[in-house]
Amino acid sequence: MEMQQVRYFLAVARTLNFTRAAEECHVTQPALTRAIKQLEEELGGELIRREGRNSHLTDLGNRMLPLLNQCYDSALTAKRLADKVKRGDISCLAVAVSQTLDLDLLMGPLGEMQRGFPGLQLKLRRGNGAQILEMLKNGDVELAIGGPLGDTWERIDSWPMFTEAFDLVVCADHELARQNCPDLDVELVRESRFLHYAGSDPAELSPDVISSRGLPYDGSHEVDSVRDLEALIVASFGLAIMPASAMKSPRVRHIPCSALDLKRTVAIYSVAGRERSKEAGALLNLLRSTDWSDRLVAANRSLADQVHAA
Repeated sequence: MEMQQVRYFLAVARTLNFTRAAEECHVTQPALTRAIKQLEEELGGELIRREGRNSHLTDLGNRMLPLLNQCYDSALTAKRLADKVKRGDISCLAVAVSQTLDLDLLMGPLGEMQRGFPGLQLKLRRGNGAQILEMLKNGDVELAIGGPLGDTWERIDSWPMFTEAFDLVVCADHELARQNCPDLDVELVRESRFLHYAGSDPAELSPDVISSRGLPYDGSHEVDSVRDLEALIVASFGLAIMPASAMKSPRVRHIPCSALDLKRTVAIYSVAGRERSKEAGALLNLLRSTDWSDRLVAANRSLADQVHAA
């Protein structure tokens, strides 16, 4: 099926007149008639029935009209987009981000990208370490941001951003939150029920490691959405273990627990030797030049202000 055939059919469907349709399409009437005949042969039935000077759509034609209209509109949209990309009016940057990394942390550099590249189309992909590694290998993304990728690949370049601990996360009115502990004694939560976020990367947070700390993690609830995880924490279904920078919500509290001895290093990843777009290069430079310790402190201060206001 050629778009030219679809365009001719749509013109006849609109005018119900082969002569006017040919004039609109700037082709001869025999050429238009021939193209529609070929389309009918491909679709396996008559689309337009001619009765003297009048024409009308057949049942098949009426059924095909909205589908072919949509097909033609999509083709025009694709062509316009391709033309914009060719002229440099629009560019695309695909970035993978770890499931457990709050996007709020990246809004500073991303905001700079938006100002520097007004026509930029940003494509954000979420995944765990193994999924992100595959995205990089396959060329689905140019940059990735997250914790350890798990498996190693000699072609991966990485630039560490910051290292953080994993905290216990409880609802805001939990008795542990009211104690204001600077470092929680793990004995206080040995009998607690836990919630496991399925998006957590095994390379960062292993249930076996948590169980080895004496915590009852084997029977934990499992949730595959951060939003659902927060809702269950707030509803007192259990405690969660999350990176210190994740789930910054006034509805929950992070409580440090050094006895867990769990840390991760968040880094920027790219494929060595693969040419980067100017947009990917710009974002990489912005991320590398950011003072992440200051940004983490600012995020915590903002959360404290929200909690105080609440």
